[in-house]
Amino acid sequence: MNWADPIERNVTNKFVDRKQAYPAKRTPDSRRADFLEIGAPFADDAARAQAGRCAQCGVPYCQVHCPLHNHIPDWLRLTAEGRLREAYELSNLTSTMPEICGRICPQDRLGEGNCVIEFSGHGAVTIGSVEKFITDTAWKEGWVEPLVPGSPTGQSVGVIGAGPAGLTTAEYLRAAGHEVHVYDRHDRAGGLLTYGIPGFKLEKDVVERRNKQLEAGGVTFKLNCNVGEDITFEEIRADHDAVIIATGALMPPPPAPP
Repeated sequence: MNWADPIERNVTNKFVDRKQAYPAKRTPDSRRADFLEIGAPFADDAARAQAGRCAQCGVPYCQVHCPLHNHIPDWLRLTAEGRLREAYELSNLTSTMPEICGRICPQDRLGEGNCVIEFSGHGAVTIGSVEKFITDTAWKEGWVEPLVPGSPTGQSVGVIGAGPAGLTTAEYLRAAGHEVHVYDRHDRAGGLLTYGIPGFKLEKDVVERRNKQLEAGGVTFKLNCNVGEDITFEEIRADHDAVIIATGALMPPPPAPP
């Protein structure tokens, strides 16, 4: 697919003509040799065809039930029309890591689970797979731009925890012009994305390239730094104008009562 081809119009609302389809899974024999992701990526035409199943609802329940309120119907339409770079730019407005959300977001309970055509019995639009395809293509084509720091504010913020919350916070703070230092006890940033989710669902180089984007934008990572042992909270507080604690859930929740 050449994304510079003429734009096709009237390519959505095709849910009656096209069946729901997800990307194929790798065969067990191929998966036995590594720990890479199970799902194969969408082909260009397949992604456009599945995006074109979107009904473009007046009240998009998929967007309403998305925690980030991503502009899902809009970037599905852009994908179906072949305007993939615009689709990426729109998906990137509300999410700092759309290719990761496309892989691990519980779509069955959120966007896809509340898709109107799912209620009609035609099968939800495969939102997560299209979202993954959009941003993976953006990385491949070089559309993902480095983090650009804002005008320096002269203020410094310490972020304790390099999980998804800490990384997202660091990106927004750096874009606002603050100096940002992220502290984490592990040897790699990512938190749950790196140490909690297995590679067959989320390959670690997908997380690492986001971390490198933050480093290139001037975010300082202080890894192998266990707050409370290697450095005290008081020391961090003294070094920064503000501190954000984003340590996440370090312990599993207690079992539900019988």
